[in-house]
Amino acid sequence: MPDMLDRAMGALVGGALGDALGMPTQLLSPARIAELHGHVEDFIAPFADHPVSKGLLAGTITDDTEQALLLGRILVESGERFDHARWVNALLDWEREVKARGSYDLLGPSTKRAIDAINNGVPAEEAGRGGDTNGAAMRIAPVGIMMPLEPLDTFVAKVAETCRATHNTSIAIASAAAVAAAVSRGVAGGDWRAASDSAVAAARRGATLGHWVTGGDIAARIVWAQDLVRGKVTRDAIRLITDLVGTGVASQESVPAAFAVLEVADGDPWQAAVISANLGGDTDTIGAIAAGMAGACTGFSRLPQQHVARLKGIDMVDVRVLAADLVAARVARAGSGKDAAA
Repeated sequence: MPDMLDRAMGALVGGALGDALGMPTQLLSPARIAELHGHVEDFIAPFADHPVSKGLLAGTITDDTEQALLLGRILVESGERFDHARWVNALLDWEREVKARGSYDLLGPSTKRAIDAINNGVPAEEAGRGGDTNGAAMRIAPVGIMMPLEPLDTFVAKVAETCRATHNTSIAIASAAAVAAAVSRGVAGGDWRAASDSAVAAARRGATLGHWVTGGDIAARIVWAQDLVRGKVTRDAIRLITDLVGTGVASQESVPAAFAVLEVADGDPWQAAVISANLGGDTDTIGAIAAGMAGACTGFSRLPQQHVARLKGIDMVDVRVLAADLVAARVARAGSGKDAAA
């Protein structure tokens, strides 16, 4: 239990590090990042007219971390069966809260479309049928903490259940399944290479669920992206990820990119965050995913505590309580011998 809790905390707080480091560089090109900030290696404030992050302090988390923590709490409160209505209402309440704080519309395109559809009377089971971007993958880590990886069908079914209202497509479920599987393998004691292997297997299974949409196969692209950068120096790897893998919000770009980052960083959470912050594009989400997976494989105790202490917008006491609740649910599920997703 103590090691499992440490790795659960590593996943959540590692994700926050990647999110916060990528916050000021999101939506910028690599050239613009270099022009404004040089090579980003520490928390920095965004430039004054940043289209999304302006006004935020260095080290501030964004929607990636906030939605992951929100999903984690809904998972704990839902018990055996995921409460779609509670989840959708929680997202709506969260969006109103961040707008009240002076932030911007932070719901991603797939989530926003789905919630608009639900508000117009579309059942939650149908609202997410067009959601193919990375919103599900960016916040899925709590499922990986809560769910044992085996049996794999049960694991992926739980991932798909949490995706249904906003990202009920083959490509989004495959992406979320890959990230959740990497986290789950890490929480169970696996290293980042084992986590990558588990991710590929889960992505293959996830691709068979949800509404089929066109796009590159996530499992194949994860393997390809990691092979592409293996053995490359960081500067060359960043160029390959940016030019060939892609760093946009599309699942088939940002999720394989995060696994490529994990490869280049050799599983180090802080290095994963640094590499992601310099990619350009959806840097905060790629960083949250990559550093979160790495954190699950190393544990909170091996995160750079000097940087953890400077995170803003996150309550570590609340995170530890959530991590403990998710681990307790995992242990209870494993002990009960359940063989079907609730």
